[in-house]
Amino acid sequence: VQLQASGGGLVQTGGSLRLSCAASGRTFSDLVVGWFRQAPGKERDIVAAIVWSTRSTYYADSVKGRFTISRENARNTVYLQMNSLKPEDTALYYCAAGVGGLQPRDFNYWGQGTQVTVSS
Repeated sequence: VQLQASGGGLVQTGGSLRLSCAASGRTFSDLVVGWFRQAPGKERDIVAAIVWSTRSTYYADSVKGRFTISRENARNTVYLQMNSLKPEDTALYYCAAGVGGLQPRDFNYWGQGTQVTVSS
């Protein structure tokens, strides 16, 4: 499966962005789709994930209440709505898909990153 991430940009503190992750080559139907982020000099950490079949979700503590992950079946796309953005949310954001687990090693398919920059 090929993943195409989009939607990053430059936003002021408190602003919002919506990231999209579109799949081609196969559907997400039996996969877990996650959003990760990596800031310079830091590890790649999971931000949110969704089980496509059940819509069960996971959020990192740092984004709970601010970010929402969702899916659109017709477009085979996963979204990450990011509200109340903070400068510490600045990172390269990646979408990924796998069959289970929340560690980067658990995800077999990766999209290219999309940069999110939050100015103070």
